[in-house]
Amino acid sequence: MISTQGSPQTRDDAVPNPADGAEAAVVESTESESESEAAGGAGGATAVEKPKGPRRVGVLLVVAVLAFLIDLASKLLVVAKLENHAAIKVIGDIVTFQVIRNSGAAFGMGQALTVVFTMIASAVIVVIWRIARRLYSLPWAIALGLLLGGALGNLTDRLFRAPGVFRGHVVDFISVQHFAVFNLADSAIVCGGILVVLLSFRGSNPDGTVHQQPEKGAK
Repeated sequence: MISTQGSPQTRDDAVPNPADGAEAAVVESTESESESEAAGGAGGATAVEKPKGPRRVGVLLVVAVLAFLIDLASKLLVVAKLENHAAIKVIGDIVTFQVIRNSGAAFGMGQALTVVFTMIASAVIVVIWRIARRLYSLPWAIALGLLLGGALGNLTDRLFRAPGVFRGHVVDFISVQHFAVFNLADSAIVCGGILVVLLSFRGSNPDGTVHQQPEKGAK
């Protein structure tokens, strides 16, 4: 019986077969991928990169400036027209406009800690500005802009209103029955804070990435 070259009868086991090498490479690649997936599942949460695009510092500044100017204009108007006058009813007795000089924090809290709140507001502004250097997310830019504009609005009162620098009283004028008296800067801070919480809950980061939690079944 005559056997052709490469047949089972004549093939030398010492000679490597290219087909066997290809199969081994496929098996090794599959095992490597499986190990990588297992390591990713065991590593916990991962940050999924998204295209960052342009930085959003400009959006932050525009929102902050608008919030600051609107707050400042409203305070100048109510001080000139409403201070030392009777309250103006907006929605019956539920919402009224009346000027109150507040030495505390938002909504009248901490009346004896004026200097402390001034320092806190200054620190918040510094922190926001540091975050702005890596800001690529539009929603985060809006949220931080509201926080920055509100903080600047109340800090301006602390610095330039009576009774003195770092001890100035903030002008509040929006009175809600059974709640508090506040201003537009307070409203901007609250809205910005709520937006920050929502973005964080959704896993969004200021740099434009999305932080994803592992699935419950992953080990």
